[in-house]
Amino acid sequence: MAHANAALTPKHRLRLARLIVDEGWPLSRAAEFFNVSWRTAAKWADRYRDEGVNGMLDRPSARHRQHVKTPQPMVRRIVHLRW
Repeated sequence: MAHANAALTPKHRLRLARLIVDEGWPLSRAAEFFNVSWRTAAKWADRYRDEGVNGMLDRPSARHRQHVKTPQPMVRRIVHLRW
């Protein structure tokens, strides 16, 4: 299931990317056809070139790592109680 702000589903991303990469459509024409920006069209075409069909899948938008850890004095310890 695509996230709420997704312009295209994975199936449509693949169709868009194949039009550009495999069939030679100009970015602007393919973007207009799918009603997305040329940057979005370029992103999906690049991912298709680099990763193939698997590049069309949704990715998490969260950071891969946290750059600044919470200082230890601010970390609250959670105690689990047994009933």
